[in-house]
Amino acid sequence: MARGIPDNPFYHPIIDCDIHNAVPSLETLIPHLEDHWVAYIDESAFVGPNASDYPPRAPTSAREGTKPKGGPPGSNFEWLKAQALDAWDVEVGILTCAYRVQSVHNEDLAASLATAINQWQIEAWLDRDERLRASLVLPSQNPVLAAREIERFGDHPGFVQVIVPVRSYEPYGKRVYDPMFDAAVKRDLAIGIHYGGASGLPPTPVGWPSTYVEEMADMAQVFQSQVMSLVVEGAFDRFPELRVVLIEGGWTWMPAWMWRLDKEWKGLRRDIPWVKRPPSEYIREHVRMTLQPMDAPPESDYLLQVMGHLDSDDMLMFSTDYPHWHFDAPIDAMPKGVSDSLLGKILYENAKAFYRF
Repeated sequence: MARGIPDNPFYHPIIDCDIHNAVPSLETLIPHLEDHWVAYIDESAFVGPNASDYPPRAPTSAREGTKPKGGPPGSNFEWLKAQALDAWDVEVGILTCAYRVQSVHNEDLAASLATAINQWQIEAWLDRDERLRASLVLPSQNPVLAAREIERFGDHPGFVQVIVPVRSYEPYGKRVYDPMFDAAVKRDLAIGIHYGGASGLPPTPVGWPSTYVEEMADMAQVFQSQVMSLVVEGAFDRFPELRVVLIEGGWTWMPAWMWRLDKEWKGLRRDIPWVKRPPSEYIREHVRMTLQPMDAPPESDYLLQVMGHLDSDDMLMFSTDYPHWHFDAPIDAMPKGVSDSLLGKILYENAKAFYRF
């Protein structure tokens, strides 16, 4: 078996905040579904969510040696254990299952699929390695049903966050999502907003792109829209304990975007009197970002400047984004020239504090 990622070169303990565990197939979930839905799937020839964030043959979708026979990359426990946990000597690995039940228009079926996935995650992953933690899959297109799913599994110690796609039917700051946030906060779960999704809406403000590279690059502005909504719509004021992780959305765009949002808030804050502080303060307090993909300038010194412009050592958390391909050599997974103290924060301490391990 090929090793997808070589050894950890950083001599620090590691918490990997983005490891994809993929559902091998819809058949995997059948034992966890009610008889009604098993019959429905058989009669309708339903094959699963109509969403593919990672085209199977796109080079970035999976690094060499991570695709087992009979399933997508990330679907084999032993391979993931060897390539993502053992190879990096990971202390905690957070699973981010991207099975997009949110794209299923039958909301009751979506909710049942989410329950099946979460039960499968417990049995097939969490019960098999004490280093693993997981993200609750939710039918977030219906926040009431999403809250029920959190109530069902949220007290399980293996789940540390819920996971929702960055592309949604409405911006996440809208009050319609309050039941979902309320349930997560009550169970001390973070909100993981992850790259991708298939809401049926265009991934750009000006309509549908023609190519995958446009969609991938444009996803950063969808992340910006979601964070802006959470701040401006007052979600962090309604839920002071709300914690949000931006997963696989890049981060070098954040400093300039915070400057712009702060500048516009100064002139327009009378329209949103509940936002009592500059938006950047809310973001630094409530939001974290995973390291990969690292949209880096060509010079390492420039990248360090961008990191400095975040004006916080707490916002970045390490991720390999296994099994996706963002770097070749392990040493390239981190910005070059980072101080040892900051290296320790990014690799371990920030995630330990934010997820409250």
